[in-house]
Amino acid sequence: MSTMSLFPPDALATPNASATDQQLGPGAWVLRGYALDDVDGLLAELGRIRRQSPFRHMVTPGGYTMSVGLTCCGTVGWTADHKGYRYAAIDPETGQPWPAMPHLFLALAQQAASHCGYAGFTPDSCLINRYVPGARLSLHQDKDETDFSAPIVSVSLGMPAMFQFGGLKRSDRPEKVPLFHGDIVVWGGPDRLRYHGVLALKDDPHPLLGANRINLTFRKTR
Repeated sequence: MSTMSLFPPDALATPNASATDQQLGPGAWVLRGYALDDVDGLLAELGRIRRQSPFRHMVTPGGYTMSVGLTCCGTVGWTADHKGYRYAAIDPETGQPWPAMPHLFLALAQQAASHCGYAGFTPDSCLINRYVPGARLSLHQDKDETDFSAPIVSVSLGMPAMFQFGGLKRSDRPEKVPLFHGDIVVWGGPDRLRYHGVLALKDDPHPLLGANRINLTFRKTR
């Protein structure tokens, strides 16, 4: 059953809702194809970011090496090691500040947030995940931030993925939501701390990015 069917028509209204928008919860949406017009610019900026701060596979406090490659841009970036999870202004791999967030990245994130009713979104960090076939992201909450009033904005590029959008408890059964090249997911308000993750990616190469999926996740950390 589609998640959209769980909500009456008046609950689906946002200031700029379109026929292709899909509601996942009271404050959560999938914007189908919303980033397609910006793909070339996003990938060009990504090339600059990864040259300055390359993708790496971080090790969790429990000693698990993440299957997803990660880098960041913005005033702070997310890091993980044996000490825990945190945001830091310096990239631990390079010893230099993280790359600045490109204007195009910021503008797209703000436009998507505003489209869903979250005006004034000012992310200071963008986590950039690279998935290859078999890579996955287990169910988790985004709770390393100090400001939960701002939404999360997540942009999908490249190979399709099966997004899991759960409840406020880990034990809540997640909804499975297919995501495709150019889709954006926005969640905030009562949905801000919902568990979410990505199932292991299938080997389904994309015409532009090959056997890669890139995910840009914008957050206001403080």
